[in-house]
Amino acid sequence: MSLEIVGWIGAIFLACCGMPQALQSWKEGHSNGLSWGLILLWLFGEIFTLAYVIPTGNLPLIFNYIFNIIVILVMLRYKIWPRKT
Repeated sequence: MSLEIVGWIGAIFLACCGMPQALQSWKEGHSNGLSWGLILLWLFGEIFTLAYVIPTGNLPLIFNYIFNIIVILVMLRYKIWPRKT
């Protein structure tokens, strides 16, 4: 197995870490259990690290950071605009 495949496997697993929480936020219509600190620090950490990694062309990491930003934006959406029940 090449080292790049190992990188892709790790990136996919890391990218999926936030999915259960994003799905829960979507199903429940809110992200009340998540602190603003967690969401904002995670989001800015992903954005800045993505900016650092893009010039390297490391596709597994670029995929991971972009996917995580999307997941965080789902949580942020339900934190700012919870669904009315």
